[in-house]
Amino acid sequence: MLRILDYHKKYQNLPVLTVPELNLPNGIFSLKGTNGSGKSTLLKSLAGILHFHGNVLLNEKFSLKKDAIAYRTRVNFAPAEPIYPEFLTGYEMVKMFASAKSSHSNQAEKYISEMMMGSYIDDELGSYSSGMLKKLSLVLAFLGHPLLILLDEPLITIDTESLQILYSWIKERHQVEGCSFIIASHQILEAERLKITAGLIVSDQTVQFI
Repeated sequence: MLRILDYHKKYQNLPVLTVPELNLPNGIFSLKGTNGSGKSTLLKSLAGILHFHGNVLLNEKFSLKKDAIAYRTRVNFAPAEPIYPEFLTGYEMVKMFASAKSSHSNQAEKYISEMMMGSYIDDELGSYSSGMLKKLSLVLAFLGHPLLILLDEPLITIDTESLQILYSWIKERHQVEGCSFIIASHQILEAERLKITAGLIVSDQTVQFI
């Protein structure tokens, strides 16, 4: 599903993460690591929003470095701490992402309804709490029909009921559409319920299976 090749990332000429080669099959993967180990750096790199040396191939067909648009169309990302333009409404953000991801309107409405965002989806984002922004970021990450969804600390700032909804979304998209997931979380994931394929750990400036 995903192949990372000769990956190198530096900050101010200091190496922070090196992955000579890593091959991930289709599945649901947990990503662990201490604070500052490079989990977010890795996910942002795989999402195509952070520059790095090397390459990433999706399904041996879509190259991040050679065909970035085709790659990014098929990879969605929810950041740990989402930041959006405060003057836009939640629904305006949804419409923008839905258009970019070729998502039909019924899909967006389904996710908004299930996350119980209807009462504030038309409000400006400057009025959103951290929990409301987190829910919005998750809705955006599930729009379209991606081959891979990257979730960075998706369990923080959302309530228990919303967490169970998120788990159901992950299971449904994986089982019905074969979408893969990489989920970085300090909190314990319900591995049995999600049927996690394998664990990954960022340690000693590289990524390994655990």
